[in-house]
Amino acid sequence: MSIRPKILYFVTEDWYFCSHRLSLALASQQAGYEVVVVTRVNQHGELIRSHGLTLIHIELSRRSRNPFKELGVIWRLFRIYRKQRPDIVHHVALKPVLYGSIAARLVGVHAVVNALAGLGFLFVSKRWQARVIRPIVESAFRLLLNRNNTRVIFQNPDDMDLLINRGVLALGQGVLIRGSGVNTTQFNVTSEVDGVPLVVLASRMLWDKGVGEFVEAARLLRLHGIAARFVLVGEGDSDNPASISFRQLSQWQGEGVVEWWGRCDDMPQILAQSHVVCLPSYREGLPKVLIEAAASGRPIVATDVPGCREIVRNGENGLLVPVRDVSALANAIKQLIENPSLRIIMGERGRAMVESEFSIEHVVCQTLALYKELIRS
Repeated sequence: MSIRPKILYFVTEDWYFCSHRLSLALASQQAGYEVVVVTRVNQHGELIRSHGLTLIHIELSRRSRNPFKELGVIWRLFRIYRKQRPDIVHHVALKPVLYGSIAARLVGVHAVVNALAGLGFLFVSKRWQARVIRPIVESAFRLLLNRNNTRVIFQNPDDMDLLINRGVLALGQGVLIRGSGVNTTQFNVTSEVDGVPLVVLASRMLWDKGVGEFVEAARLLRLHGIAARFVLVGEGDSDNPASISFRQLSQWQGEGVVEWWGRCDDMPQILAQSHVVCLPSYREGLPKVLIEAAASGRPIVATDVPGCREIVRNGENGLLVPVRDVSALANAIKQLIENPSLRIIMGERGRAMVESEFSIEHVVCQTLALYKELIRS
C-alpha cells in the first residue's frame, strides 16, 4: 500500500458524480487520499479536474446488452485498475459494481466499496428483459459482493434486506448509509412565494418515477377546480428503458395539464419557487431531490415505497400514498395546496430532520470511517 493511499471512484456519468459524489471525493482528498475518477465524461470534465482530481474517461452505456461491448468495458477497466493500482475502489450503481468488482478482483485491489443507489430497473421492472437478466446478476453478485474486505453500501434497509433474504448477500457485508448527503447551506429555508401554489416533480423523466401518475393527478385536480401549477423538472434518459419520450412530455405540456421545464441545474432556485415537492416513484434508493426539498423547508408528497419513506415520515414532514394510486396522490397534493400552515409546519420538521440525519457532513463522516476500516484491515 502506498504512503498516500489512492482511492478510485467508478461512476457511470460525470454529471452524476458531480451531483452525488463530488463532495465525498473532495473530503477524501482532504483526508489524505489521492483521488482518481473513472466515468463517462460529457460536460463536467473541467469541473472535476479543477479540483485536482485525476479524471479518466471510459465509454459506458447503461443500456447496452451487447456482450462483446461489455467485455470490452471490463477489459478497459482492468487496464485502468492495473495501471492506477488503487488501494480502495468505490463503485456506484449496478454496472460499475459488477464490472468494477471483476476488474478489482483480477488486479487484486486491497479494498472494495460497492454502492447500490437503489436496485433500479433490473429489480423493479416486471418486463421480460429484467426477469431474464435478474438471476444472472444475482449470481454474479453472490460471487463478487461477499469477498473479504468488500462492503456494500445501501441507502435504505429494504434494499439490503431484499438481497440478504434472496441469499445474494451475506450478513455483515452490507452497510447502511442513507443517501449521498445535502449541503444544508446551499439548500436553505426560504419563505413561500406569493401566488398560485407550485407543485414540482423533479427527477429524470421516467415512467418508474411516477411521472404518469403525477400528470393524471394534476389532470384530476384541475377538473375539480383546484388552483395550482404542476411542473415537471428534468429530462428523459435514453439509457433507461423506462424513459418518457420528448413527444409525450411535449404533448402533456401542450395540453396545459403540466408545465415541463426540462433540465434545470439550479435546484435551490427551483425549490425556492415551489410550495409542494412530489415524487410518486415505484422504488428508490434514497432520492436526493427529496432530501433537498426537506432541507429547503418544503413539504413532500411521495409514495410509501423503499427509499421515499426514509426521508418522508407520514404526517410529519410530508404525506405518503400508495404506489400507482392517482386518487390518493391527488388527495394528498390537494391537502397541502389548501393548507399553507400545514406546509410551513411540515417544512420546518423536514429541515430539522435533514440537519440531524441527512447532511453531507453526516454522510461523509460515515463513508470515510468505512474507508479507514477497510484500508486498515
